Amino acid sequence: MPNDGIAKAKVLVESLPYLREFSGKTLVIKYGGHAMVDEELKRNFALDVILMQYIGIRPVVVHGGGPQINRFLGKMQIEPNYIQGMRVTDGETMDVVEMVLVGKVNKEIVSLINHCGGKAVGLSGRDGDLVQAKKMDMHAPATENRPPELIDLGRVGEVTRVNPELLRTLQEKDFIPVIAPVGVGGDGQAFNINADLVAGAIAAELKALKLILLTDVAGVRNSQGELISTIYREQIDPLIAEGVIQGGMIPKVNCCKAALNGGVSKAHIIDGRQEHAILLEIFTHTGIGTELVA
Repeated sequence: MPNDGIAKAKVLVESLPYLREFSGKTLVIKYGGHAMVDEELKRNFALDVILMQYIGIRPVVVHGGGPQINRFLGKMQIEPNYIQGMRVTDGETMDVVEMVLVGKVNKEIVSLINHCGGKAVGLSGRDGDLVQAKKMDMHAPATENRPPELIDLGRVGEVTRVNPELLRTLQEKDFIPVIAPVGVGGDGQAFNINADLVAGAIAAELKALKLILLTDVAGVRNSQGELISTIYREQIDPLIAEGVIQGGMIPKVNCCKAALNGGVSKAHIIDGRQEHAILLEIFTHTGIGTELVA
C-alpha cells in the first residue's frame, strides 16, 4: 500500500475516539477572517461542516462580515468608524450592516453549503427573536482628572437572551443553521453585534460541546511567541494581566471564557487560513490552535 494511503488510514484511526465522543453533540463555529474570502478555503469550510453533519455532529455556524461591510460602505462613500475595536453604527450604517450580513454574506454561505451537498438554512438573530439584545454600554477609561465617560456606539448591541427553540427544531431535521450576528431589541429594532459574542452566547444556550473561533492567527502565543496549546479557565485573567493575552485577542478569549462559564466544555481559537482547520483541531490528538478548557 502506498505510504500516503497508510497515513490516511492512521488519521482515520486517530479520529475514531473523537467521532464517538462528538456524535449527537452540538459544535458552534464562528466563521470569519480570511477563511471567508479565499475561494478554496470557503469551499473547504463548507465541506468540513457537511462532513461533521454526516458523521452525526450538529454544527451551528455564526458568521462575520466586516470586510464585506466596509467594501459596501466605501461604495457609498461612508467612512467606517471604530472605537475600542467596535464599529460605530448609526441608523444608515445599521441598514448597510443588515443588508450585507443578512442579504448577501449569509445567503452566499448557505448557498455554498447546499451546493456542496449539505442542508443549510440562513437566519438572522431577528428571526424568531433568536438573538435578543440591548444597546451596548461602553465607557472611555477613567483618567486622574476625569471619571469614566459613556461612549455612544449607536446601534451596537450585546446579547441579553438566546431563544434556542428555532435552532433545536432545525437540528432535529438535520439542517445546519447559519446565523448572521444581527440581534433584535425590545422595540423591534436591529442591533449590530460582534459575531464572537453571538457565537459564544449561542454555544452557552445550546450547551454545546465546543465553541470554535476561526481567526487569522494561529491561536494564543506566550511571551516567547510560542503557541499555547491549552489554557485553563483560571489561567485566563492572569495571562491578560501579565500582557500575554493582549489586543484583539482579549475579547476573543473573554468570549470563550463566558462560553465556558455557560456550560460549554471547550473553546478553540484556530487559524482559519489553514486548510481543513476545524477537522485538524477537533479530530487529532495535538490540534493546531489554542484550546480553552473549563
